[in-house]
Amino acid sequence: MAAGTVSVDIDAVVVGAGVVGLAVARALAMSGREVIVVEAGEGIGVGVSSRNSEVIHAGIYYPGGSLKAQLCVEGKQRLYAYCEERGVSYQRLGKLIVATDEAQKLSLGKLLEQGRQNGVEDLQWLDAEQARALEPKLSCVAALWSPSTGIVDSHGLMLALQGDAEAHGASLVFHTPLVSGRCIEQGFELQMGGAEPMTLTCRELINCAGLSAPEVAGRIEGLPARHVPTAYLCKGSYFSFSGRAPFRHLVYPAPESAGLGVHMTLDLGGQARFGPDVEWVSGIDYRVDPARADGFYAAIRRYWPGLPDNSLQPAYSGIRPKISGPGEPAADFRIDGPAEHGVPGLINLFGIESPGLTSCLALADRVTRTL
Repeated sequence: MAAGTVSVDIDAVVVGAGVVGLAVARALAMSGREVIVVEAGEGIGVGVSSRNSEVIHAGIYYPGGSLKAQLCVEGKQRLYAYCEERGVSYQRLGKLIVATDEAQKLSLGKLLEQGRQNGVEDLQWLDAEQARALEPKLSCVAALWSPSTGIVDSHGLMLALQGDAEAHGASLVFHTPLVSGRCIEQGFELQMGGAEPMTLTCRELINCAGLSAPEVAGRIEGLPARHVPTAYLCKGSYFSFSGRAPFRHLVYPAPESAGLGVHMTLDLGGQARFGPDVEWVSGIDYRVDPARADGFYAAIRRYWPGLPDNSLQPAYSGIRPKISGPGEPAADFRIDGPAEHGVPGLINLFGIESPGLTSCLALADRVTRTL
């Protein structure tokens, strides 16, 4: 052991203090385990969890039988109930997914069937007149109405999960990256970096590192390299709207290959924002290029022709932690446990992009059951 390090022996270590890591830590702590959450950043939710649309998804888009479909539908119900119980701010606003031409109308019909197959039983087909009755400024030939879609205060949710985890004995340490790990007889020995390096030994190790999950998995000696997927970074920028929100509900175009299209969401204060777009990148840079607004105006005006010139301002960006690249079908969530890689006590969560926020409580239960 290096000089100056501290050795700590614990039941479970969770790597990553985003919404999924916190939900996992909460579930493990509530099951009676002694848990430490280690986070390389300065606080909770500094990555993917705080850079998204904050939407509670219904479970419409995902292939039947996929983890995304199962955990989103289950997670949505759990999340609404949890927010109610813990006083986390949310609004069940409902969402319109709109078709602006006949080709999109066809894809919308397939989406309706997909959603119903996934157990989203409240979806409704609207013709153009019915859609405009809900949103008079909308331009479309048809729409799907999803009344169970909503928005949530993601930071308030993470604070509630952290509070539950800590109330059941979990600890969080920040500025503490995982430098390396190795499998030992009783579990894992982890070398943690930062200003106060330490050695942790644990029986269970859960990798919830989001964008860094493949990189973290690659640092674990004893995990075969074939079980570590390639990470792809897909940036999405958001622009805020300077005027009064044009719609009272969330409005999404028909989905595109790498994302759900430039959609309009509302924050809990009723302010409108548009995004995200799709930009494959090679590194993490959260600056929003104002020039990308040109593409936004064109995309938004397909369903809202009244968008005024010069009304969009750069807001923020996020990066989707994808494990499938440009032109490839979107990968499902991966919850890789011993059955997949043969390492007892280790679970790697890969590709936890949307609907990861919606699915966080269901993901945490799945992890706990897998262990």
